[in-house]
Amino acid sequence: MNRSELVRELERIVGAAGVLSEPADLLVYEYDGSVDGAVETASPSAVVLPTTTAQVAAVVKLANKVQLPVVPRGAGTGLSGGAVAQAGGIILALTRMDAVLDVDPIDRTALVEPGVINLELSEFTRGNGFFFAPDPSSQKACTIGGNVAENSGGPHCLKYGVTTNHVLALEIVLPDGSVVWTGNSGDGAPGYDLTAALVGSEGMLGIVTKALVRLTPVPPVTSVMLAAFPEMDAASHAVTSIIGAGILPAALEMMDNLTIQAVEPAYHAGYPMDAGAVLLIELDGAAAEVEETSAEIERLCLEHGSTLFKNATEAAERELLWKGRKMALAAMGRLAPNYYLHDTVVPRTKLPPTLARVHEISEEYDLPIANVFHAGDGNLHPLMLFDRRRVGDVERVLEASHHLIEHCVSVGGALSGEHGIGSEKRGYMTLVYTGEDLAAMAGVKRAFDAELRFNPEKMFPKGYVCGEVRGLRAQAAMQKHGIYPM
Repeated sequence: MNRSELVRELERIVGAAGVLSEPADLLVYEYDGSVDGAVETASPSAVVLPTTTAQVAAVVKLANKVQLPVVPRGAGTGLSGGAVAQAGGIILALTRMDAVLDVDPIDRTALVEPGVINLELSEFTRGNGFFFAPDPSSQKACTIGGNVAENSGGPHCLKYGVTTNHVLALEIVLPDGSVVWTGNSGDGAPGYDLTAALVGSEGMLGIVTKALVRLTPVPPVTSVMLAAFPEMDAASHAVTSIIGAGILPAALEMMDNLTIQAVEPAYHAGYPMDAGAVLLIELDGAAAEVEETSAEIERLCLEHGSTLFKNATEAAERELLWKGRKMALAAMGRLAPNYYLHDTVVPRTKLPPTLARVHEISEEYDLPIANVFHAGDGNLHPLMLFDRRRVGDVERVLEASHHLIEHCVSVGGALSGEHGIGSEKRGYMTLVYTGEDLAAMAGVKRAFDAELRFNPEKMFPKGYVCGEVRGLRAQAAMQKHGIYPM
């Protein structure tokens, strides 16, 4: 089947308005939110925008017939290349499947299609007294389907958990085109937890067409505190003390001075421009509990040298403080044309030495690095600022990135906290996993997708999706000597 015939068959399934095939239309689908150089761009044969589960299944069956890969895609805000069609084929863009199908205030659940925008789900359910807790910084644009694929987190995952903690059941289209439900509305169901296996699988096992998600009651009282410190080291120790005292904030975020320089002039959030770092701490719950815990947090911050501490109890002031944090990435355009946003995790106790290492890398590579991250759970987001038009800048950023990732893994950290592996970090998987580990993961992939057509060339190091243990061991040895296959 040639390309013209493929397009006609796809149009027969979803209608002419649901198929994009012209080069100009496909151009935007060659990318996601990842940085050029870290992720290779690739063009699909066609992009299909279905509106029903039946259409998704029919497209998958057609792809099987013509032996083409299928790549599911949400809003394209991902940062690891997960929605890029590395091997070509068909992109299934699920943004037109955007209905909230049901809200059950008794069971505290919502049934949604994958194209529902994250923030819009919370806005839809707030009138019933509920919200959807996972809140990535891109929540104004990212979709629930994408959140499921990447197991997204956000500032409030410290208390409420990441996406997997809020997904009860999924309707998925399997690689053979069949449609199944996994999970149920209750906890502790017998049998394998296939829902948990699918959340975070990056579209490699199945395509989500509906999700039954858990809703969280809106807390009676919310308070947001801003604590400023002369340096990041003091702020890091304050974070450790807060968690060590048995306090579990709803969110505990940190921003360094470079981030403040970008954010404050743009959004006037109230961050002191001379601070070395600020903490944004949110508490929620019963009024008496929030008041008592706020006082304890203030005491701990002052013990660690906080130069400013203020408590925002009014909604408008809270929203402004959070606006500065949520818009931090957008504000980086004031400092540099491009940035490379990292997503590594270290134990909280390793924050001070890790941030010191980030500073060393910044100086070694003459590379400004802004730090804005989920300090409460050690999920770092260093932003390496550069200009991709300048010769050598991309290469310098990627080399610096190797050293950053190596350090985080060496102190007991992880490759990703919420952005996923995709094609960006597949070459680093052997830093964390043995050949046997990767062979087991590849076995799960093949159990769902024996022909390896769903989102190929993601997560696994190149050439090893079949679980070739000897090759994986050799690759691990190469990486110990500084050789990184990408």
